Amino acid sequence: MSANRNEHSPHHDKLPIRMLHDRVLVRQDTGEGERRSGGGILIPATAAVGRRLAWAEVVAVGQNVRTVETGDRVLYDPEDRAEVEVRGVAYVLMRERDLHAVAADRFEGAEDSTGLYL
Repeated sequence: MSANRNEHSPHHDKLPIRMLHDRVLVRQDTGEGERRSGGGILIPATAAVGRRLAWAEVVAVGQNVRTVETGDRVLYDPEDRAEVEVRGVAYVLMRERDLHAVAADRFEGAEDSTGLYL
């Protein structure tokens, strides 16, 4: 496996960065504003909610990362994050162990698979 697997992502130009060890670089999903509940109720961005995890797309991984690949969607705690800006785009840098779940197409079709790896 390549230490920098960004070149396979259709959404990103090759980043001028190489991740080390067990580090994962992700781009946050845009979801900081208003959102709708499953029943269609509009929830404003200022509404107080409990601790809420967030989804992000993996854009680069270090050579020791075993469970995620570039392009996967991962669930993480936005309170435990380190932000970095590369070419004017904000990313979140974290360790692989700080991820809570992985959603990837490669899990579909596996026996008893929901598409999520928790």
